Amino acid sequence: MASSETVCCICALFFGGIFCTLIWTVTAKHTFQIDYENNCFKKDGESFRYISGSIHYSRVPRYYWKDRILKMYMLGLNAVHTYVPWNFHEVMPKKFVFDGDKDLEHFLQLANSTGLLVILRPGPFIDAEWDMGGLPAWILKKSNVVLRSSDPDYLAAVDQWMNVLLPKIRPFLYNNGGPIISLQLEDEYGSYFACDYDYLRHLVKLFRYHLGDEVILFSTDASSIHAVKCGTVDGLYATVDFGPTENITACFEVQRHFEPKGPLVNSELYTGWLDHWGEKHQVVATSIVTKALDTVLGLGANVNLYMLIGGTDFGYWNGANTPYAAQPTSYDYDAPLSEAGDLTDKYFAIRDVIRKLSALSEMLDVMCPSGPVKSVYPLNFVQLNQYFGFVLYRTSLPKDCSNPTSLSSPLNGVHDRAYITVDGVPQGVLERDKVLSINITGKAKATLDILVENQGRISVGRYINECKGLITNLTLGKDFLTGWTMYPLDIDEAVSRGLKEKSRKPSMSSRSSAFTAPAFYIGSFDIPSGIPDLPQDTFINFPDWAKGQIWINGFNLGRYWPARGPQITLYVPRHILSTSAPNNITVLELEKSPCDVKPCVVEFVDTPVLNATVSNIFPGRKLFVGLY
Repeated sequence: MASSETVCCICALFFGGIFCTLIWTVTAKHTFQIDYENNCFKKDGESFRYISGSIHYSRVPRYYWKDRILKMYMLGLNAVHTYVPWNFHEVMPKKFVFDGDKDLEHFLQLANSTGLLVILRPGPFIDAEWDMGGLPAWILKKSNVVLRSSDPDYLAAVDQWMNVLLPKIRPFLYNNGGPIISLQLEDEYGSYFACDYDYLRHLVKLFRYHLGDEVILFSTDASSIHAVKCGTVDGLYATVDFGPTENITACFEVQRHFEPKGPLVNSELYTGWLDHWGEKHQVVATSIVTKALDTVLGLGANVNLYMLIGGTDFGYWNGANTPYAAQPTSYDYDAPLSEAGDLTDKYFAIRDVIRKLSALSEMLDVMCPSGPVKSVYPLNFVQLNQYFGFVLYRTSLPKDCSNPTSLSSPLNGVHDRAYITVDGVPQGVLERDKVLSINITGKAKATLDILVENQGRISVGRYINECKGLITNLTLGKDFLTGWTMYPLDIDEAVSRGLKEKSRKPSMSSRSSAFTAPAFYIGSFDIPSGIPDLPQDTFINFPDWAKGQIWINGFNLGRYWPARGPQITLYVPRHILSTSAPNNITVLELEKSPCDVKPCVVEFVDTPVLNATVSNIFPGRKLFVGLY
């Protein structure tokens, strides 16, 4: 169905990952599907991979929901997993509570407004080290009831609950304009003794009745053949869960036994572990978690980090295990966000892993509103109706390049400068007339992104009719690259719409310290009002930056390239500056950001530098503005 909505997200774009604050209104058809042919999810027709984290709204006070969700977003996640504990909302039969700390709909709205998708786990059984696995204790009044089965008494209670819950959820489905892209039925049912397929089929039918046929329903089980066999039925997409010390390839082979095609999914990659009273607090080394995450993502799999924040079992909600061992009040779980929402070393280490990825598709809808163009061979800028700026050329590596392999422009076909990444990892730069070949590494089918910059057309002479972009094909080793998807980027429009101060700085993981992936950096500064003769013309300097483009309040000041010179500063006319509101600075650094090793700042100076050879470059006054 078509839906009209306001989309709000916080992100900062980098060509190897994406994250900016954008607010826009769109009318579009929303779809989220399984693409069995290409072994991935498809979101609005484009390939999609989620990296999510578990947060249990029932373990975090509503007062902190926004804070925790924002911190999850800033980590680089694009989705959250959350359970719906039945007994949390229906403590007494037919007395349903959905307000205050139990306001599920508000939680879903917060996730949506922050730009995070939601994978919902409504049970009815959830485990989660929660009292009775989320099932209400009053159901035991039927002394012979068989829980988690097709027992009529149990199913009657389940139906009564789901008839209340699922209609609340339906408006939040992605195809209805909400954030929910999929729902998990039950939880690790294959590890339960009953192995009652009729029960699972009943749940599938119940969910389809209330939610329709478009939403993805899935199961999650431990990564063993027996567990998955008893845990899923037709109508559920089977996923697995496993810890960071497991044989990851073997675990996914279990999923492939049941789902030969479709996306690989680890629905619970454990970042820590649970505690019991009287036992030592459980911790999992950060290095173990990040190594596993890197491996999972390297396989192209979707992953949920369980937990991203554990939280607290307030009141009486803690669970217990067999043989009997009760869990404590804290559900800290040694998670990346502490019980109190503090950022841990594990948080930052996981962020660095995520930032290596190429997640460009999340922002290309904004940077390329007209959509991509596909061609066997690359098209030049004019053929793409792109007359200035940048085009992103994308294809896949047709073979394994574990050993360095030459990527070449044999006919000098890069006009004018191309920034190369493979699965988000920077490889180097091709430059017209100067650098016609570089060595790259990557696995077969890895995403090869080539961001080509038009540096300006010849203004006089017989060659004023030159073309820009990839005007001839590139070769990988001895093979011509084919199958290009090209994105003409309208960066000026995107910046004017609001790449604002809530962006986060991406980490530029590189196989070489010579380059970092192209990225936007955001900052702002205030000019006091009421002071005569402010603002004034000024100049901006880029200490330790290499090459890029800069905007102030949406005004494109032009290119900077202090790494090559001679010009160091750019002129800033006074009319673009404001005393009535913060002045926003957006820097697109293409080659080497200083921000990973020191505070990243730009300087406003009162003296221009147009010749880098002069000594004592900045004798006058300076104003520093930090970016991130």
